[in-house]
Amino acid sequence: MRVLGIDCGTTCTGYGVIETDGRTYHVLDYGAICPGRRQTFAQRLKRIHQGVVRLVQRFHPDTVVLEEIFQALNVKSAMHLSQVRGVVLLAAARANLPVCEYAALTVKSSVVGYGRAEKHQVQQMVQRLLGLSSPPEPPDAADALAVALCHIHHSESRRRKLAALKK
Repeated sequence: MRVLGIDCGTTCTGYGVIETDGRTYHVLDYGAICPGRRQTFAQRLKRIHQGVVRLVQRFHPDTVVLEEIFQALNVKSAMHLSQVRGVVLLAAARANLPVCEYAALTVKSSVVGYGRAEKHQVQQMVQRLLGLSSPPEPPDAADALAVALCHIHHSESRRRKLAALKK
């Protein structure tokens, strides 16, 4: 299974691509799409969309995974984040890829073991779980890898339950 994890952000959208056979993980790529604050918001959305399209074309993931939208105190920020998610969802839909979403609490619990973990804790656990030589940078990339790992863990757990029911 090949998973493209995305951590949506208006100035920096993290991504991480992980391949797994159910037992081992192989990181294919990670990083961030950072269009720059000087561009108009529409230009940033275009650049993020183009970046995700390129990732899909390059890596041919089986699934695109995102964190669920969270409740934000700032309505304008929440609206902008929703628009970023929209261009990511559009890229996945145009490639006919399924999209899975997980709550931030679920992602952190799955990867760190604690739903209220801080960014540096997520980075360190992602580094350990994936056998990376250093914590993934920027933190947005670590978050994207974490959401991909969460999906892999949940998918493997579902697969095991189904296999047990068939016995």
